[in-house]
Amino acid sequence: MASFFQEFKNFAVKGNMIDMAVGIVIGTAFNDVISAIVKKVVLPPLSLLTDGVNFSDRKYILREASAGNAEVAVGYGELFEVMLDFLIISFTIFLVVKFINRFKRKSEDPNDKTVDTPKDIQLLSNIERLMEEQNSYLKSKKS
Repeated sequence: MASFFQEFKNFAVKGNMIDMAVGIVIGTAFNDVISAIVKKVVLPPLSLLTDGVNFSDRKYILREASAGNAEVAVGYGELFEVMLDFLIISFTIFLVVKFINRFKRKSEDPNDKTVDTPKDIQLLSNIERLMEEQNSYLKSKKS
């Protein structure tokens, strides 16, 4: 049982759990921002263009409300809002990941002098260059 707690402690301290928690908190806050943008910025002009239709109220009624029975309806307007939220969030995340990957590729390129190359990439690049020199030397020696 002690090894289980030690393993959990190593997992939590190494940052995996902390990174995940930070990502979840930021993602939740980001979702709230995007929902507000969609509901307060994007949908009002769209509603104006569609003659004052409020998308969140749009629904297809399957059964009208009656005494003792609640209304049964498919809320396609809310689905539209959620899909719009999803598209904006996924597009934004795509742009952020693309931006990060561009800098990552640039930093891992040992020939690019505008960005400091990490030491491990620099060492691997030097080893690769030396091995190529050695191989060409050995090939010329055989001939």
